[in-house]
Amino acid sequence: MRSKPLLAIAGFYFCYFAFNGLFSPYWGLYLASLTFPAWQIGILTSLTQINRIYAPTLWGWLSDRTGRRQTILRIAGLGGLVFFIPLLLTQSFAYLFVAVFIGSFFWSAALPLVEATTMSLLKGDSGAYSRLRLWGSVGFVCATLGAGYLIEARGIGILPWAVIAIMASLAVYSWQVPSPPAAGQLQMAQSSFNAVLAKIEVRALLLVCFLMAFAHGAYYSFYSIYIAEQGYGQSLIGGLWSIGVLAEIAVFALMPKLTRRFALRTLFLFGLAVATLRFNLIAFGAGSLVLLMLAQLAHAFTFGSHHAVTMNYIHRYFAGAHQARGQALYIAVSFGLGGSLGGILTGLAWERLGGAYLFALSGLIALLGFLLAYLRVDK
Repeated sequence: MRSKPLLAIAGFYFCYFAFNGLFSPYWGLYLASLTFPAWQIGILTSLTQINRIYAPTLWGWLSDRTGRRQTILRIAGLGGLVFFIPLLLTQSFAYLFVAVFIGSFFWSAALPLVEATTMSLLKGDSGAYSRLRLWGSVGFVCATLGAGYLIEARGIGILPWAVIAIMASLAVYSWQVPSPPAAGQLQMAQSSFNAVLAKIEVRALLLVCFLMAFAHGAYYSFYSIYIAEQGYGQSLIGGLWSIGVLAEIAVFALMPKLTRRFALRTLFLFGLAVATLRFNLIAFGAGSLVLLMLAQLAHAFTFGSHHAVTMNYIHRYFAGAHQARGQALYIAVSFGLGGSLGGILTGLAWERLGGAYLFALSGLIALLGFLLAYLRVDK
């Protein structure tokens, strides 16, 4: 495999997750600086998650239907850039809603198309894939830290310019990602897929993943605002986000050893238990930087190992031709539906209940997920 296509894919991953590194920590702060009420912030910070419920499946269907994955990827890259440009031009809730909704509709299309191309080019070599995907986490950390220092120096108003710069780079790499090798179509039996969904352990797994993502809704939408209210600066907030991502990278690297030593069920339950503790640390320990750092280190298990173990479960339950649909369902139910509902409902309740109460409630939801997993998942 030539290095140029792989460099293009690595660059794409870097830029795609660098966008996450800007949006997740700072988008809510930017909206707060525009004096939007909490319910509007909750909606605007959840739009990217809402699009993940249905957009990747729709774009994937279009790619398979037309057989023009490379062309659709380029359209997605350019569409994301064009529709995020209004962030520079307006501070109206309605216009921002339209811009972010349509822009993230295109943005959310790009990743699954590139993932499919990457695995085809690498012929399923998961080790080679991990080395490429690592650049996504590097992009997230670089964007989070860099933007934190830039915002402290120039103000939060610089954020839309940084977003456009990243989206422009992403559009460039979208044009450089190579076309996938030709592959035959797989015929799927709907009755067989429905039979998998009928299994109680599969439904329980998906519900637990929904609860875990729902519990993270307050974190992804309001963590930066909550921490800023405690008096922490922007660069320190960016550093706390980066600690979480570095912990995530570390646990991904250690997962082969962890899965050899511990059962998947044990790791799955441990991640949910840690989530319960983590959100309570954020709720009641925000005055201590040490406790906040410990809570961010817990991201290794509340996202890193949880996601890795869930992917293993999905691979096991949705075997053969059903794997792509199974993973799409997992993304839609958890990161899409769970994450967006968690963010929106947190926004609606933020001003009335306050951050500490809502993060404690997130811990309670994670505990509910733990109990359900203990009773029903892989029993």
